[in-house]
Amino acid sequence: MAEGALSHLRVLDLSRVLAGPTAGQALADLGAEVIKIERPGRGDDTRHWGPPWFTGTDAGQSGESAYYLSANRGKKSVSVDITTDEGQAIVRDLAAHSDIVLENFRVGGLARYGLDYASLSALNPGLIYCSITGFGQTGPGADRPGYDFLIQGMGGLMSITGEPNDAPGGGPQKVGVALADIMSGLYAAIAVLAALAWRERTGQGQYIDLALLDVQVASLANQAMNYLVSGDPPDRLGNAHPNIVPYQVFAASDGHFIVAVGNDDQFRRLCELIDRPDLANDERFATNAARVENREELIPFLQSAFARAGSDDWLQRLEAAGVPCGPINRIDQVFADPQVQARGMRTEAPHPLGGSVPLVGSPLKMSATPTAEAAAPPTLGQHTDAILQGVLGLDDDRRERLRRDGIIG
Repeated sequence: MAEGALSHLRVLDLSRVLAGPTAGQALADLGAEVIKIERPGRGDDTRHWGPPWFTGTDAGQSGESAYYLSANRGKKSVSVDITTDEGQAIVRDLAAHSDIVLENFRVGGLARYGLDYASLSALNPGLIYCSITGFGQTGPGADRPGYDFLIQGMGGLMSITGEPNDAPGGGPQKVGVALADIMSGLYAAIAVLAALAWRERTGQGQYIDLALLDVQVASLANQAMNYLVSGDPPDRLGNAHPNIVPYQVFAASDGHFIVAVGNDDQFRRLCELIDRPDLANDERFATNAARVENREELIPFLQSAFARAGSDDWLQRLEAAGVPCGPINRIDQVFADPQVQARGMRTEAPHPLGGSVPLVGSPLKMSATPTAEAAAPPTLGQHTDAILQGVLGLDDDRRERLRRDGIIG
């Protein structure tokens, strides 16, 4: 198998929970060696965020949480106590042998350990150092702790997610996954790759200041621009779209499905399919702009038609007519989908606890540098000896003494 595009790079991952680990996992997928630094005896907080747990072949084991497994595939775990002088020295030495550092401590949190950018870049001027925080390194809120749920609320996402206040079940809703964290991890990986390109040209490393709030604001996309252009803050529309109609969920006689009409030709075909060609000729609905203005008049016509048959029937007929549509799958149905299976989005890897652990596959498909074969997220301290010996040259006696003193796990 060909080497990954980043197989020449080493990442020192001091992050925990989700945003930083997501960035590290993306880099590991691309072939980088990612060394995850964890606290002895405890490790990443998410190791304890269960159930559910993967216990391997022995159900009596404490196991690994599914949450932890979601963001740490392909990494190596080194257990070091960075609150000790010797632990800090080990991490500094690893940084001197690394290309990238990821961390998501609170602002200034690593400076007291001599593990901040200023300290580490003095040892390694080519180092790329990415700090991920809730609110960034500057501004009046920089010292505040940031959690995805808070960021979804403060960054506007919850104001446009959920049913309108006057609808059944109305009110703000968070997204069903920690989207601000995940998007921040992906933006961090983009920034790291850009910094690597700059280092290739200049030999210089750099510091990356990445904030969850900034990422959430950037991710508002068309909704942010709708406000900036019009001056009107968008409202919650449930499953409807602010700029395209009809583009939402409809109820069939036996369940729900999605119709996503993207242009006027598709709308005309939809109207013919439901035996209402008059709607496409009605000036209230003939163009997308008119449909957006008159959505409250149009949607009941469509809903009345869709209620007359089952969702599978409608999906077959809509697809045959070239009208974009789709089911609303449960997650078990997602992984049973032939397309998802064909794309390798469910995989598995041998696990130290025994047996194979199921994993989500990487979405990156590259012709010359394919992503790394899935490797199980490491158990706590699984690679401590291998890394400290192989990278830093610490012999058996030194490692045994460090372990005895509680410096490493």
